[in-house]
Amino acid sequence: MLSMQDLLAASPVRLAPMAAFTNGPFRIIAERCGSGFTTSEEIDADALIRDNARTELLAQQYPLRQPVAMQLLGSSAETLVPAALRLVEAGADIIDINMGCPVPKVVRKGKGAALMRDVGATARILAALRAALDVPLTIKIRGGWDDHTLNAVEVARMARNVGVDAITVHPRSRSQRYAGRAPWDVIADVVAAVDIPVTGNGDVTSLADARRMMAETGCAAVMVGRAALGRPWLFDPEHATLAPEARAQLERQVVADHLALIEEHLPPKEALIQAKKQLAAYAAGGPGARALRGELFAAPTIGAARAIYERRGAIADESRTERDGVAAGA
Repeated sequence: MLSMQDLLAASPVRLAPMAAFTNGPFRIIAERCGSGFTTSEEIDADALIRDNARTELLAQQYPLRQPVAMQLLGSSAETLVPAALRLVEAGADIIDINMGCPVPKVVRKGKGAALMRDVGATARILAALRAALDVPLTIKIRGGWDDHTLNAVEVARMARNVGVDAITVHPRSRSQRYAGRAPWDVIADVVAAVDIPVTGNGDVTSLADARRMMAETGCAAVMVGRAALGRPWLFDPEHATLAPEARAQLERQVVADHLALIEEHLPPKEALIQAKKQLAAYAAGGPGARALRGELFAAPTIGAARAIYERRGAIADESRTERDGVAAGA
């Protein structure tokens, strides 16, 4: 069986799964930029075994260099086990169970973070998965259901006892969702409680942050989520050392390659939606980003969206040249 400890040690900083964003093209780009092995966005087990077309698209395999982790969302062994076996048959090297999604429509169905509420029932689900699978089984959890039931350590110990191979911890509670500071001490507590690899996640916006999390918590690896949206070069240790023009050129190439992968691998309708979303993410934080987002989402084709985005880049380049000229003449 694939060693999770060796895999995490080889590439300790990697892209986190994020619904509606980290599809195949994004994961390919993240890997090219330096991310460790990536995990698919959440795949609903019930929908997968019903042959839902959109879910099957999420489960599609891509030409990734590193092992493929596929994440499942579910509430029972009756659906999670056959769904996991189906993903393994399709090429998944690792099965990850989503036990952290805080979205109300997910937890109302007993999925995502709801699996942390009944530890005994979840133990039986994970034990059934472990018995059925011959690939690594991992889980992604939160600090707990709410601030009064922070049971990440209890859940981690249970998971280790039923044979889970590695754990990712996002230390905010389900009720906290993405607000406030991520309490890294929860990650450290899980690391101290189990003898399997622990990946930390939460409030990491750079490789320097990732190194600091590993040093402060003892975690074996780090997942980067929202900070990597529109910034997959975050995983590239050389990016920050480049001269401004070389850095800008690298970023332009990443965006161009990402769009090409979207057009190559996704059906036309989904490709157009993804191209607009990803370009909006690349433009976020720049001058006129809100107005640009509106223009991008009104674009009728990927080519039109690309032209809108590139026009914004040309304006930024002209502005930078003017500023440099003023500075030189001052």
